[in-house]
Amino acid sequence: MLYLYYSLSETSNNMKTKPLLNYSFFISITVIVFFTLLNFSCKKDIEIKDQVQPLIKDKISGNCQKGPFVNGSNITIYELDSTFTQTGKNYISQIQDNSGSFELSNLTLVTNYAKIKCDGYYFNEVSNSNSLSSLSLYAMSDLSNKATLNINLMTTLEVSRIEYLIKYGSSFYDAKKQAQKEILNIFSIHKDTISESELLDISKSGDDNAILLAVSVILQGYRTEAELTQLLGDIATDFRTDGVLNSTALGSELINDAKLLRQDLIRSNIETKYQSLGISATIANFEKYLNLFIDSTEYIFTKNIEYPTVIDNRINLLADSLQTIPNQTTFSFGAYLPKGTALKVSVESTPPTSYGIFIMENNGWECNAWSSNQTLTATGSGQTINIPIETSGSPSTIIFYIYENNSATPTKVKTINVVN
Repeated sequence: MLYLYYSLSETSNNMKTKPLLNYSFFISITVIVFFTLLNFSCKKDIEIKDQVQPLIKDKISGNCQKGPFVNGSNITIYELDSTFTQTGKNYISQIQDNSGSFELSNLTLVTNYAKIKCDGYYFNEVSNSNSLSSLSLYAMSDLSNKATLNINLMTTLEVSRIEYLIKYGSSFYDAKKQAQKEILNIFSIHKDTISESELLDISKSGDDNAILLAVSVILQGYRTEAELTQLLGDIATDFRTDGVLNSTALGSELINDAKLLRQDLIRSNIETKYQSLGISATIANFEKYLNLFIDSTEYIFTKNIEYPTVIDNRINLLADSLQTIPNQTTFSFGAYLPKGTALKVSVESTPPTSYGIFIMENNGWECNAWSSNQTLTATGSGQTINIPIETSGSPSTIIFYIYENNSATPTKVKTINVVN
């Protein structure tokens, strides 16, 4: 609304009116115009970033990585229309070698956006072997300014969240940035600037590539391909609508294996794999982000080694509650080991040479012939390990030094009194 003010002034005894224009009006108009232009400019930037146009590309190449996918794995590019819906047109190729590299030529798409799928076997950096069954990974990308792109676990987790955000009004550019940020939040990673997920590469140096490898290692854990596929699907479903991993059970799955992973072996496995392929790879410091997740996450570790009171109808010497035992009696010596866990138990007696133990059978332990000082080790695969044993002689105490999950110092020390 326009306001005009009038003031009275005397000149030669005559009264005249002078209109004085309210300068606040001009300031208001200026501010409105400024922010209108600014808003238009911002929208214009987004429109440029999200510009939908037909795409003709001579070649697009890249890598499919979990670890690297093996020769013969399939690559499919799906054409998307302006609503990001598949048109039914696609291009199919195969991985060209055991490094996971692929190439597709002569692409003609109705828009510059595409969905890419990689399906096949891959090198598992945790088990140091090729997968026993296939895995499918996905990516959604703007191909207009890319000659290369990679498909990995981060691009896979992004897809369903991107599709949801676009459906409810977000631009592709904003949806991509938001989905990536939300995925990193799951793993306690907060980084203001990071390359698009499809530009990351586990065989390259740099902080961003370290993040991808850390996320890949955590997700892989000690899982089979079927278990990894289910985990990816469950996470994507959980955080699709709000960008937050709400399931405490899924969070525990992530931290459970993260804490148990042998980081030194994983690094060695990956470096050796690329060397065998003739590739000069520089494996980034993924340990930094793996340890950050372990130290920072609020997810609860639940993959504890258990020491049942009774195993196979016999009292278990390693049971927490057991403090006194009668001599010359048969016992179990065992524990339940979740997949990925490790256990070492050193046994000492007092006095050291006054007793013997008869091993009736061995289920899961690695040990030599029993003596008064013995060390037993076992690796977990979701099983109960057990040695039925019988004490003899006349010891007064038996001490168990228990080392869980490759700990350098005992996680617990247990003393049992022996009564004749």
